[in-house]
Amino acid sequence: MTTVVTDNCLRSRFTDCVTVCPVACFHGDDQMLYIDPVVCIDCGACISKCPVQAIYEDPIPPDKQHWIEINATRAPGLPVIKTKQEPYPGAEARQKELGF
Repeated sequence: MTTVVTDNCLRSRFTDCVTVCPVACFHGDDQMLYIDPVVCIDCGACISKCPVQAIYEDPIPPDKQHWIEINATRAPGLPVIKTKQEPYPGAEARQKELGF
């Protein structure tokens, strides 16, 4: 299985999801989070915690497939995020823009 963070996280970067991850597979830059597929155990605990529905597991929708590679490439080179942090500035506006 595969679990990935997708474009809804971009410019929102809510970190509610990391608080339930049993293996600390989330990594982040200043704009969004990524899941390291080598560390992730595909438990799915993070999915319902995401307030912008940015996290998907198999089957990944066709229009989100490219995020599999983006997560795999970006995550290993970024710091692990395992505690709740402040969201991206303007995250609430982005959340409304996305309809959540």
